[in-house]
Amino acid sequence: MAATDGTGDRQSRRRRGAIAVSLLAAAIFFGIAFFCFYTVGADEYALIIEFGKPVRVVTAPGLGVKYPYQSVRSFDNRLFAFAPASAEFLTIEKTPVVAASTILWRIRDPKRFFETVFDRLGAESRLGDILFAEFGAAIGRNGLSAFSSDQIGAYRAEAILAEVAAKCRELALRDYGIDVVDVRLRAFDFAKQNRGPVYARMKSERGRLSMKYRSEGEEEGLKIRAAADQEKSKILAEASKLAQQYRGEGESQAARVYAQALSKGPQFYEFVRTMEASRHLLPKGSTVVLPVNSELFGLLSNSAYYNRSDASQRAHHRSKKE
Repeated sequence: MAATDGTGDRQSRRRRGAIAVSLLAAAIFFGIAFFCFYTVGADEYALIIEFGKPVRVVTAPGLGVKYPYQSVRSFDNRLFAFAPASAEFLTIEKTPVVAASTILWRIRDPKRFFETVFDRLGAESRLGDILFAEFGAAIGRNGLSAFSSDQIGAYRAEAILAEVAAKCRELALRDYGIDVVDVRLRAFDFAKQNRGPVYARMKSERGRLSMKYRSEGEEEGLKIRAAADQEKSKILAEASKLAQQYRGEGESQAARVYAQALSKGPQFYEFVRTMEASRHLLPKGSTVVLPVNSELFGLLSNSAYYNRSDASQRAHHRSKKE
């Protein structure tokens, strides 16, 4: 009975030992897995660091393996926007302006980035210095009209910012492993103490331009009116020529009609002409003294004057024939 109990105790101890060993092996396995495996997200870069020194960059997302004594540092590979505070600059005319810009950037070389700026805060501090220098130099090389003008060809802010972005990109990528994607103009204004004189000068310039455009418009209007008057005179002359031509043809036709009509009734024509002459002979209210044998007196006193005259003439002709 005692032997049986001793055997059972040994078996129990063996089982407990096996369980302990299994748990220890599992713990060692999971510990090794924890320290040897790592994951990289789709929006991350991974940097393998060995005793404080970066040894490998991982850009592909997924599961990776490293040595237990190595550590992993992750960096976001998405686009960042950094907006430094506004600053005062001088244009080429020595005009003080207050300008601000926004820089868009992302990490291009994680190893260089880790060795130089370490994190996003350090990166934006360096980018702010680079942007301040390049942006200020660009404003100093150009006039005020390059950033604020309504004249065609004078406004060049986009081209200037493209040059600033290219220079910032070159310096940031070379020194810090940062890719500068773009630089945008966020604000551009005059300093408070200079706004009054600058606005007065702008108003004067606008007045000068308006007078110039007005005089050019008036000159162009005179040219248009002169051309229109010339065309009008030409049209009127042509119309007058045609009117005279048609009037002459009409008068010629009327003369033929009159001639044909008079050849058929000369006495009626004489009567009409006498009536027209009497209408325009004297003004209204005038007194006229006429001899009794006057044709006008006979016409005014007797409407059948011409009928009697015709009858007497016919009788006279008959007497001569007899």
